[in-house]
Amino acid sequence: MKAKGSRSRIDVDLEELDAIIEGALRTPLSESDGRKLKTALHAMAERLVPPRTTEKSKAVLPRPQPCAMQQNVAANAAEPGGKGHGRNAAAAFTGAQRVTVQHETLQSGNLCPECGSGKVYHQREPKTLVRIIGQPPLKATVFEMERLRCNGCGQVFTATEPAQAGIEKYDATAAAAIAQLRYGSGVPFHRLERLQANLGIPLPAATQWELMEETAESLQPAFNELVRQAAQGEVMHNDDTGMRILRLARAPADERTGVFTTGIVSTGPGWKAALYASGSKHAGENLAAVLKHRAAGLSAPIQMCDALSRNTPKTSNGVKILLANCLAHGRRQFVDVASNFPEPCQYVLESLGMVYGNDALAREQGFDVDERLRFHQQYSTPLMQQLHEWLTDQLAARKTEPNSGLGKAVAYLLNHWQPLTLFLREKGAPLDNNVAERALKKAILHRKNSLFYKTLHGAQVGDLFMSLIHTCELNRANPFDYLTELQRHAAELKANPAEWMPWKYRATLAQLEARAA
Repeated sequence: MKAKGSRSRIDVDLEELDAIIEGALRTPLSESDGRKLKTALHAMAERLVPPRTTEKSKAVLPRPQPCAMQQNVAANAAEPGGKGHGRNAAAAFTGAQRVTVQHETLQSGNLCPECGSGKVYHQREPKTLVRIIGQPPLKATVFEMERLRCNGCGQVFTATEPAQAGIEKYDATAAAAIAQLRYGSGVPFHRLERLQANLGIPLPAATQWELMEETAESLQPAFNELVRQAAQGEVMHNDDTGMRILRLARAPADERTGVFTTGIVSTGPGWKAALYASGSKHAGENLAAVLKHRAAGLSAPIQMCDALSRNTPKTSNGVKILLANCLAHGRRQFVDVASNFPEPCQYVLESLGMVYGNDALAREQGFDVDERLRFHQQYSTPLMQQLHEWLTDQLAARKTEPNSGLGKAVAYLLNHWQPLTLFLREKGAPLDNNVAERALKKAILHRKNSLFYKTLHGAQVGDLFMSLIHTCELNRANPFDYLTELQRHAAELKANPAEWMPWKYRATLAQLEARAA
């Protein structure tokens, strides 16, 4: 038996444990006997708790009914609390208007009207009420300026346009709302046109596109800077999904027929950047184009992708990369054949589940990259070594048919073992490519609702807005507010785009307000 938190291995058997317990009834335990008894107790407790599995594992693998003792141990190990009730606290409404309501009769320092002897003071937390109203996605205001006409000379006098009317017909908030609906939430132009018409504020699809095209041109400096910043990342995830562009001109020598949208998520110290690129190029080619902007002298970035060769850059301007492959893709192959090979697949899935459990624990404990690497090397390396020995034995001892579904799954892990286990050797290396998979959901949502882009130019406009919106989401910034402020400060954005990244623009706005004050 081996305790989870111990590096040394202590071998004990039941007869030895019985002798230790019998001796403890007569004399105090020695240090070595106490350590053996504690090790055996911890090992038994670990085996009683059901192994960590994901929801998909539970769905594909038969799970035996736990005994009463296992249920008690699992109940004690589970975190307190149940499912959420679906309500949100007032603090969750970060985009809501805040109205301060003063007490109608009392102020801080007044005598208490109840006891008459004490004084009342402000409480740190006010009582909150949340009130939600409905409104069209885009509202309109019609200003009716009075006109007067002289019956003698015919001169017409018109009231002055109010200042709140502004200069432009479409405010910056209108373009931000359309971009958020269209490219952030997947609402097609024609669907939004019907919705607005039903609500009495018509907004033709052609007008929406013209507004998006014009806004994208003003936001191009932000997108270009986002590409440059992403090229400096420490870890880069990339993958692609199928897309459809009706009018896509190809080079005469290009014999490929596929059309794709690539998703790239680059992470650095304190920031994350998401990029989208649609066209005939694969994920590796698009990543190579991004790496051309990488500054010289930086350490080699980690690239996380699945094992398809088209995901790795063939030319990257001399930039060396550390390749990491997605462990979730290898795991998925065992999930697909679990119904035919339940016992071997259960062993693999539970082994990987313990590795993912270690990674989750490191994240919960707030480990930095050095602590996380040491933690994985101590606890995940033995698990992965044991799994590698088992996989090798399956094929070497002919316990698994190589051409079967299980044999192909085993071969996949063995063939890509080094990039699959980079997280055991390099600081910050992720376990899987789920970050890029989640990023591609925006492109998939567009493909599902709108079916296609009409032209490559339209796809590039969509890529720009998706990149800015998803980068805001990754950095917990408000995409609507961000797109609005970029339009209102187009001149400042063009002059210094680095100060207007989603993780930095609020500080830039605060500096502008301070200068104005």
